[in-house]
Amino acid sequence: MKVISAIVRPHRLENVKTALSDVGVVGLTITEVRGAGRQKGQIERYRGSEYSFDLIPKIKVEVAVPDSQYEDALKAIIDAAHTGEIGDGKIFVYTLADAVRIRTGESGEDSLV
Repeated sequence: MKVISAIVRPHRLENVKTALSDVGVVGLTITEVRGAGRQKGQIERYRGSEYSFDLIPKIKVEVAVPDSQYEDALKAIIDAAHTGEIGDGKIFVYTLADAVRIRTGESGEDSLV
């Protein structure tokens, strides 16, 4: 099993959710986050003054998937989040040792579906 943690642009969230649903991913967690990478923040003007924002708002999408769904889920996120510009985000993948559904006590891949 794998955990895919993707940091994406906020306006790409609906695309990512739809793409994951289309490949059969049934559960996900969404978190509003802020961060900086190559974008190095933004400079905006308001009433003639410049303001610098060091941390850009992003969305963190986390999904736990069985190994059999991993490639499809990863490709779905990449395709849905991609704009080709700096700031598209990053994806981190972790090996998941176990998962347990609290309600039923199911564990392993059975708890993910």
